[in-house]
Amino acid sequence: MKLVKMSLAAAVLLGASAFAIDNVKVSGDAKLFYGTDNKDQAAGISDSLFDQANSYADTALRIGLTADLAKGVSMGATVNAVSTLGLENNLVANTWTGAHNAAVEDSAWASELWIAATLGKTTAKIGRMELDTPLAFSEKWSVAANTFDAAVLINQDLPDTTLVGAWVGKANGVDAVTSSSSAADRDAIMRDGAKFTKFMQKGAYAAAIVNNSYKPATLQAWYYNIGMVADAFWLQADIECQLVKGVKIGAQYGDIDVKTGGVLGASAEDSSAYAFKLAYQGIEGLNVSAAYSQADDKGSVQIQNVSASGQSKLYTEAWWNYTYVGSKDAEAFNLTAEYDVKNVAKLGAYYTTVDNDIVGSTKKMDEVTVTASKSFGPLDATLAYISTDADDQNNGSQYDTVQAYLTLNF
Repeated sequence: MKLVKMSLAAAVLLGASAFAIDNVKVSGDAKLFYGTDNKDQAAGISDSLFDQANSYADTALRIGLTADLAKGVSMGATVNAVSTLGLENNLVANTWTGAHNAAVEDSAWASELWIAATLGKTTAKIGRMELDTPLAFSEKWSVAANTFDAAVLINQDLPDTTLVGAWVGKANGVDAVTSSSSAADRDAIMRDGAKFTKFMQKGAYAAAIVNNSYKPATLQAWYYNIGMVADAFWLQADIECQLVKGVKIGAQYGDIDVKTGGVLGASAEDSSAYAFKLAYQGIEGLNVSAAYSQADDKGSVQIQNVSASGQSKLYTEAWWNYTYVGSKDAEAFNLTAEYDVKNVAKLGAYYTTVDNDIVGSTKKMDEVTVTASKSFGPLDATLAYISTDADDQNNGSQYDTVQAYLTLNF
């Protein structure tokens, strides 16, 4: 699903679990995703829920392998395949992903192929892989995730501190400079045919420090040098309140400074945003939170993932409608409530509202999402209802979306 939760980015970046594997492990999943809405269509075309013109679907198969090659040396490989199974002939008119070779052709590709080596408390990983950093990451909510050709170095010699250095050269996600994706896909993550091309034209470097010296707090500081595009920064602090058990407090700040003489041109502007979050998890199975964010009224690159759909790591990110919370002058609020009803289902309710005052920009977007998720052994199932009311969608009128997610894990 489309819910984002910031993890300890350095650990996820590397995929640390890969280094605890004995010999060979094979895993993967098969997915069937379906969605429909009642957006207005052209004259003479039905705009009702479940009609073909308003529906989209995809299936995907992912098979991954990891193995220890020698002491301290491991490797991983993952292949993906997507197909509509011919659903576009009678049930749907659109796809989830742009990874198809054409609008509806089947496609397969190697999404991961990496090797990693560990010496002491230093690990190096090189090849094709998933990444999870604040401004460049693999979006895993859709039927297939984008990945990167990269090199990563992680060191943990300093107590309670992780140092990260990375180079990203290619990616198969659309990006803020050279976007290219089929108009038929709904997630806007992948380039046509999942093709890997130069990341942000010139590639990018990243460096980070993640510190947990004060145990209730996790502090992160990230720096990006994005070729001839921009320098970027991300600061984040997440603290477990010691006065009230179960209360967590978070703060974020992101900044993208465009480079003089860069590919964005002389008129390009810097951008920034900050966010705060208050959460409570003191009751078993319950998670509630409230978040606020404000973006600067300037900016040529929004505070969001620069390589995929535009999903943002800001605490206020919506469940389905991305690109809003990190846009110019966006003031956003998010309320989240999740409760795991034992032996029934995990229920979720999410509300996001975004407003800005920039002339010619989106004025307002309101989203309400309700979900129900349940696992049946290896099968994960989620149903979602989304109400969207945005000035730049559906001629400014509210519309409904219904989605079903089925994932068989193996």
